[in-house]
Amino acid sequence: MKRPTIADIARRAGVSKGAVSYALNGQPGVSEATRQRIIAIAQEIGFNPNSAARALSGAAANAVGLALCRPARILGIEPFFMELISGVEAELSARSYALTLQVVADPDAEIAVYRRWWGERRVDGVFVCDLRVDDRRVPVLEQLQLPAVVIGGPGHTGTLASVWADDAAALVETMEYLAALGHRRIARVGGLPGLLHTEIRRQAFVDASQRLGLEQTLTVPSDYTGEDGARATRRFLSSPGRPTAIIYDNDVMAIAGLAVAQEMGLAVPGDLSIVAWDDSALCQLTHPPLTAIGRDIPAYGAHAARQLLAAIEGRPIGAYQDETAHLTPRGSTAAPRSA
Repeated sequence: MKRPTIADIARRAGVSKGAVSYALNGQPGVSEATRQRIIAIAQEIGFNPNSAARALSGAAANAVGLALCRPARILGIEPFFMELISGVEAELSARSYALTLQVVADPDAEIAVYRRWWGERRVDGVFVCDLRVDDRRVPVLEQLQLPAVVIGGPGHTGTLASVWADDAAALVETMEYLAALGHRRIARVGGLPGLLHTEIRRQAFVDASQRLGLEQTLTVPSDYTGEDGARATRRFLSSPGRPTAIIYDNDVMAIAGLAVAQEMGLAVPGDLSIVAWDDSALCQLTHPPLTAIGRDIPAYGAHAARQLLAAIEGRPIGAYQDETAHLTPRGSTAAPRSA
C-alpha cells in the first residue's frame, strides 16, 4: 500500500506542493479556506500535518512501536512486559533507536494506532504482542507493508516474521511433574480468551490430562490480574473434590492464589500445590517460594528487537523459535497429602 505524500494531497486539492507545505506547517501563503481543505484531505488519506517535514524528506524515524491492548494498571504490576521491554530496549539503545509505547483499549484502537504511525512515519517498524487466532492486525500490517515482528506463535502470523517459544512443551513438562508427585486433580487459571498462547496452553493441558489419566481437570479464563486469580482460586477451592494443584498463567495470579489458600486455612504445598507461569523475582519472595515455569524474558525481547531491526534494513527474516520455558521446582509443590 502506497504511503500518502505531499504530492497526493496537492493533486487532490488542486494546488501546488508548496501550498500544501505552507498549509500543513501553519505558514502564510494560502487562504484559510484552502488551508482547512488541505488539512481535511491530509487527514482523510492518513497523512498527519505534524509529520510533513519527515514525509517530505523521507527520513527514517529511528523508532519502533509497541501497542499493547492491556489495562495500563496491569503493566505496572506484571513483570513479564517490563522484562520483555528491558530486553528490547537493550538492543534498540545500542543502535540509537527509540521505543514508542502506547496502551490501547481494544484491537480496533490498536489497528488505528498502526495506521497513524504508518501515515505519520512515526516508527520504522512495530512489535505485535498477544497474537490472536485469525488476528485482524496481521493483514492490516501486511497491507501497509510496515516492518513487523510478532512476539508469539507458532503460525497465524501470515507473512510477518515472528519470535515464539513452545508453550505446549512447557505445559506438558509441568503436568508430568505434578502427576509424578501423585496429583490426580489439577486445575488451571488461564489467560485472556482468544489469545493464541492461551489456546495453545489450554489444548496442551487437555491433551496431557487425558494421556496421564487424571481424574479431574478444569481451566477457567482470567484477565491476568490478582483479583481475577483470587476469584478463580476461591471457586476451585470451594468446590467438591477441590484440586490438589493449580497452574496459573502468570505470577501475579499465582501469588494471589497462594494468599487465598492461606486465607482458607489450606497448607501450601500439603493441601494445595501451586505453579506460576513466567518466573520472576516475585515468585522467590513468597512463603513458600513458588514453583514456576520460566525462561530468559529479556533475551526473548532482545531476539525480537534484532529480528525487527533486520526487517527494517530489508534483510530476509522468518520465524525464530526461542528457548522453551522450563519448570523450576520450589517450596510450593509437593505430593498431596491424599496420596
